Amino acid sequence: MKKFNPSKRLRDNNSVADILQIIIKENSLENGINSVSIKKAWRDVLGPAIRNYTLDLMLKNQVLYVALSSPIVREELTYGKSNIIELLNEELKAEVVKDIIFR
Repeated sequence: MKKFNPSKRLRDNNSVADILQIIIKENSLENGINSVSIKKAWRDVLGPAIRNYTLDLMLKNQVLYVALSSPIVREELTYGKSNIIELLNEELKAEVVKDIIFR
C-alpha cells in the first residue's frame, strides 16, 4: 500500500482540498469514503419516509445494495431506480452508483 509521502514536492499553491485528494487517492481510500457518503446521500435524497424502511445500505463495485423492510416500498423504488441513481450521483458530485439492487 502506498502511503502519502510528506517529502514529495507539492506546489505552494496547493489547497487543503487538493492535498486531501492526493492522500485519499494514494492510500486507496475512495471506496471507504464513498460508502460513508452514500449513506448520507440516501438520507438526504430520499428523505425520512424511505429512511424509516431502509434496513441497510452497502456499496460494492458501484452497485448499491439496499435492504428494505417493506416489499411495497421496494416495488415502488424499483420503478424509479434510474432517477434515484441520477439523484444520488448528483448529490455526491461523482458517478459513484451505476446500479441499485433492492432487497
